[in-house]
Amino acid sequence: MSDPSSPLPPAGQLGQARRRRRSPWPAVLGVAALVGLTGFIAFGNLNRSLEYFVTPTEYQQQQAQLQGRSIRIGGLVRDVQYDPQSLNLRFVVSDGGASFPVQYQGAVSDLFKENQGVVVRGEFEGNTFHASDLVVKHSEEYNVPKTQAELKDLLKTTE
Repeated sequence: MSDPSSPLPPAGQLGQARRRRRSPWPAVLGVAALVGLTGFIAFGNLNRSLEYFVTPTEYQQQQAQLQGRSIRIGGLVRDVQYDPQSLNLRFVVSDGGASFPVQYQGAVSDLFKENQGVVVRGEFEGNTFHASDLVVKHSEEYNVPKTQAELKDLLKTTE
C-alpha cells in the first residue's frame, strides 16, 4: 500500500506544521501608544476645563491665578437692579468681606431677591463679573400638607 521510497508520508500522518513565532513588541507598542493617547486626551486639557468655586474674598486673594478663567462665585445678593423688559440684571455679590458687581442677561427666578444666597458662573471682565448662569439658593424646608384644606390652599397659591 504505501511505498517506503515515496517522499510523501501517508495521508493522515502529516507532522505538526511549524509556526513562525511573532515578536510581541508591535502589540506592546500599540497598546502603550493607545494608553498614552487616551491619557493625553483625558488629562491634557483637564487644567483648562476645571472650574473653580470661590467666594468674593477668595477671588480677591487669588485674582492673578483666576483672571480670565471661567469660575463660579457664590455669596449674598445686594443692590438688585432688574429690567424685565430687556432681561438685564445687575447686582452685587458679597460674602461680608469683599463685593463684586455682577451682570447677567436672562430670565430670573422668583426666588432671586436681596440677601438671598446665589451662585453665578462666568468670567471677570475688569472688575465686573459677567455671569452666564445664575443659581439661586432656596429654602431647605419642605412641609407636607397635613389636611385637605392645607392642600387646597397650597394649590391655590401655586396657580
